[in-house]
Amino acid sequence: MKKNLVLALAAILAFAAFAGCSGSGTDPHTIVIGASVTPHAEILEIVREELQEKGFALEIVEFTDYVMPNTALEDGELDANYFQHKPYMDDFNANNGTHLVSAAAIHYEPFGIYPGKTASLDALQDGAKIAIPNDGTNEARALLLLEAEGLITLREGAGMTATKIDIAENPKNLEILEIEAAQLTRSLQDVDLAVINGNYAIQGGLSVGKDAIAAEDKDSLAAETYANIIAVKEGNENSEKTKALVEVLQSEEVRAFIDATYDGAVIAKF
Repeated sequence: MKKNLVLALAAILAFAAFAGCSGSGTDPHTIVIGASVTPHAEILEIVREELQEKGFALEIVEFTDYVMPNTALEDGELDANYFQHKPYMDDFNANNGTHLVSAAAIHYEPFGIYPGKTASLDALQDGAKIAIPNDGTNEARALLLLEAEGLITLREGAGMTATKIDIAENPKNLEILEIEAAQLTRSLQDVDLAVINGNYAIQGGLSVGKDAIAAEDKDSLAAETYANIIAVKEGNENSEKTKALVEVLQSEEVRAFIDATYDGAVIAKF
């Protein structure tokens, strides 16, 4: 609990310091982009020099949650953000009255099922605890992966909006625990399994290729649906800043960096 409070306070203080600076988001020669630390900010560092050659300085503002990067973008404090997939953005818009759109898809991060107290799916006991993300679209995605592995059955038509109440069959009486995505890796010691977002798995030192006992297929519908995007405020899709940012991120240099760095936990989608 104390750790969670410290993380939340740190994020708030970091954002407050950023918001109090000199409005760099409106500087025509600086691209201010919000990003998760891993892998998004790391990927952005690769394109810093190329953007400079195009006449833009790059300012990366790192966030540790999934809310403030979108509110900051809506409020004009950022030119873009890079941390989310389109279903999450669409859900955020619907729930918060924001006006964010996708400028381009950059990469995909496969969800994985990671072992906690239980080492394999076959060893899962009746009543075992499984942690999943507690935010709308990512919860549905986690449940769909559990269904694909034969652990539960969702009601017909639940699809991308599925929640715990849509579980129609649960033969092992699994206890599904909804936990903030950023806390899932820390939950592993307390649960049997956890379904973890790709970026948080990486931050927690986990590899989808080596540590996950099951994962989404790279050629699956999820790979197309949940590609991580460059988000901008509606109306800025074709701005000079947006076009420059998308061009450098959808480059062979970035593809090579992703392939060499993330061991299948990040997959280029361009």
